Amino acid sequence: MAKFVMWGSYCDNALEKRTPYRADHLAGLGQQKESGLLVTLGPTVDNTQVFAIYEAPDESTVRQLVEGDPYWQNGIWTEYTVKAWIQAF
Repeated sequence: MAKFVMWGSYCDNALEKRTPYRADHLAGLGQQKESGLLVTLGPTVDNTQVFAIYEAPDESTVRQLVEGDPYWQNGIWTEYTVKAWIQAF
């Protein structure tokens, strides 16, 4: 499968606003990790951006995963980009 990098942005006050959606967000990420689609995901130290690496059949699959996440659906993630990635090392 191909690898993809996702960069996204958080809304203002994301740490407070994410609270009602956090458990569902983490459960979904756990399922993605177990299935092998999600390699890693996490926020930047300043909590303004999110970074992820996926292994998926195509970009459309990654976009479906991102847009199905409670953080996207509830405006915690405000924008994102997906790029195909070649792991050199």
